[in-house]
Amino acid sequence: MEIPALRQIALVAQRVFLYEYLTGGGTFSNSNPNSDAGGVRFGPSIVREGAAMIAALASDFLLLHRTTVILLRDSRLADLSLPECPHIEIHSAGEEREAFSRLAAACDRTMIIAPEQNHALLERTRWAEAAGASLLSPDSAFVWIASDKNRTADLLQESGVPVPVGVAFPPGARLPRDFVYPAVLKPADGAGSIGLQRLAGPQSPYDAAMLGASARLESLCPGTAASVAVLCGPSGHQPLPPCLQRLSDDGRFRYLGGSSPIEPPHAARAQRLALAALSCFPATCGYVGIDLVLGPAGDGRDDVVVEVNPRLTTSYVGLRRLLQTNLAAAMIEAAAGHTVELCWARQRVEFTAEGHVP
Repeated sequence: MEIPALRQIALVAQRVFLYEYLTGGGTFSNSNPNSDAGGVRFGPSIVREGAAMIAALASDFLLLHRTTVILLRDSRLADLSLPECPHIEIHSAGEEREAFSRLAAACDRTMIIAPEQNHALLERTRWAEAAGASLLSPDSAFVWIASDKNRTADLLQESGVPVPVGVAFPPGARLPRDFVYPAVLKPADGAGSIGLQRLAGPQSPYDAAMLGASARLESLCPGTAASVAVLCGPSGHQPLPPCLQRLSDDGRFRYLGGSSPIEPPHAARAQRLALAALSCFPATCGYVGIDLVLGPAGDGRDDVVVEVNPRLTTSYVGLRRLLQTNLAAAMIEAAAGHTVELCWARQRVEFTAEGHVP
């Protein structure tokens, strides 16, 4: 008798290494745990968001029979609530890399959550690959493209996937007069809305220090901000229910949280566009988030892909509440090449940027 795919993993003892940059010692390259080596500040709310993601993820893996979860923990964040599972306390950048590589080599599966800024995600993905890790998050070929907004937009545009009108922009330069305004200026390697700035016109002031080494200038597209999380694996891509995004209206587009599900016609448009975007990328495994703007036209002709997140996003904390089966198990099965059937509850879920679900 064949055992259903989502139950097979319960028969095998496994060790899972879950790494989250902000809580796992990634910022030790700087003496302040709320900033990274490139000078980008990660405020306390962003750290709490990272903690919420790793807590939700660890909780789901710990529900799997005969599964041990291992974490890294930044010693400076001792007061931060993290899952009750084995961890290695990190006191320096050297300790982080050594412990990361050792666990990636020793554990059966490794999942990495890190920001794209200053190649943090790409660097740690390459550490894992060098250690021979079995990744449950995207590989370096995928991350290399998706962690650069200009590279991603060029790939999508060349493949016929709609993106906002945009150009690569050198921080500190004058804004072009012949561009379509209002516009959004953002770091090319940005994550979590850090550094985003709304510009009314070519004379608008902007803060070049928030943009890092390179940036992208894009026309602001009207519509509804949404996201689609997708489980990727050898057998194809499994889109999850799209989420609406709540963004601040202060010109910084700060992520305030989201809700799911959305109206079926909008959901179908969002999933269709997300899958079209992923079809342009190298094949990979893991949880990927695609941010979109659903335009005013009902037929979807104004819809655009804003960015591709090569990692777990905060939407996980809400989506796991909609799923009646274990989302961690589904990720493992998708990565193993199995077709995953997901069962969703008939309810609406709202969640904050810091991972709180009322």
